[in-house]
Amino acid sequence: MRKFYNAKLLTMEGEPEIINDAVVVVDGDRIAYAGPREKAGPEEKPGPDDMDCRGNLLMPGFKNAHAHSAMTLMRSYADGLPLQEWLTQKIFPLEARFKPEQISAFTKLAILEYLTSGITACFDMYLAPEDTARACEDMGFRCVQVGNVNNFSSSVQYIGELFDKLNVPGSLNSYILGCHAEYTCSVELLRSISELAHSKKAPLFLHVNETEREALECREKYGMPTLCFLDSLGFFDYGGGIYHGVHMTDEELDIMEKRGLSVVLNPGSNTKLASGMAPVSEYLKRGINCALGTDGASSNNALNMFREMYLVSGLSKLRDKDASAVPAKEVLKMATVNGSDCMGLGSSRTLSEGQQADMIMIDLQAPNMRPGNDTISDLVFSCSDSNVLMTMVAGKILYYKGEYKTCDVEKLYAEVDDICRELGM
Repeated sequence: MRKFYNAKLLTMEGEPEIINDAVVVVDGDRIAYAGPREKAGPEEKPGPDDMDCRGNLLMPGFKNAHAHSAMTLMRSYADGLPLQEWLTQKIFPLEARFKPEQISAFTKLAILEYLTSGITACFDMYLAPEDTARACEDMGFRCVQVGNVNNFSSSVQYIGELFDKLNVPGSLNSYILGCHAEYTCSVELLRSISELAHSKKAPLFLHVNETEREALECREKYGMPTLCFLDSLGFFDYGGGIYHGVHMTDEELDIMEKRGLSVVLNPGSNTKLASGMAPVSEYLKRGINCALGTDGASSNNALNMFREMYLVSGLSKLRDKDASAVPAKEVLKMATVNGSDCMGLGSSRTLSEGQQADMIMIDLQAPNMRPGNDTISDLVFSCSDSNVLMTMVAGKILYYKGEYKTCDVEKLYAEVDDICRELGM
């Protein structure tokens, strides 16, 4: 048992609410207790592994619900281009030269950045999923991967095999079926993916309507909006969700509501690529589950959940011309419990008894968090990765006050530098 005491606590059970003078007890990889000190049982002298939190905040880790982790290789590599040119002229040609062991190294680099931002799990879509899984296991990081099949890589058979292989109870890794996007998959391939989902009775995820061009071209090809076309193939009969969802029709929103789909919002990437602003308030009004993702470091270019939280609220206020749009409490849900629901991480959803000990500590003593009139609002609009003191996954502290506990950082940096030279970057 390990006790964290003299803390403020945000469990994310129900409406976000701060508990003062709280205690969290971690037993192995699980939360044994999280709540007020007076209900924690008899006072005992702190043990050698116990931690005085000094009035700082303990809360569930953030869930990065859309990521291409190994694209840290391409950070600031192809800036200033719209999505289609960025992908076809710069990203796809470089990815064709990317080796599995290189993907592993750059995935680990992304995880370092996740940890400093209080992210305890990511929903990753990329190449070499088995190498990605090993990298996450090596780092002690939780990862849900999603199928990336398209006309140019992977196969329906392979993502079916990965679904069976990577969904092992008790592992830090899991796997969800999916494909890249409608515009990178033939009709025949999309039908095969839908058939696989039906055979597994499993949800599906993919990129949908990230750009206006993508939405218009699908309508021109199939005579209907993207989500309507996919639904006609039985794509979401077992649920799932979409990444981006920027340019949506009412008809598509009706389908999302009917099928209980999630949308993963990526405001940083959508802003930088000039893709547009998602109709977040409309999603919320319809009760559609909204999660947050960073997308890849090549299109964002930071893997920072604090920036995503600020942008998803700020851009929505601009879009709606309403300063009350998408309030801080809703944004915190997006970054934590909603992401867990989207990713199938019901066991690490909140900071409460029996849940996985995926926990972070936020420095409330820093000047940007004072005077503390509204800690919930401060987390969304004032906080930054510099305020993250600790990141824990499955009961293990992976990051504490600037120190990474599961990685030889200098060795990793040397490895990624060598890879960049090898690729001529």
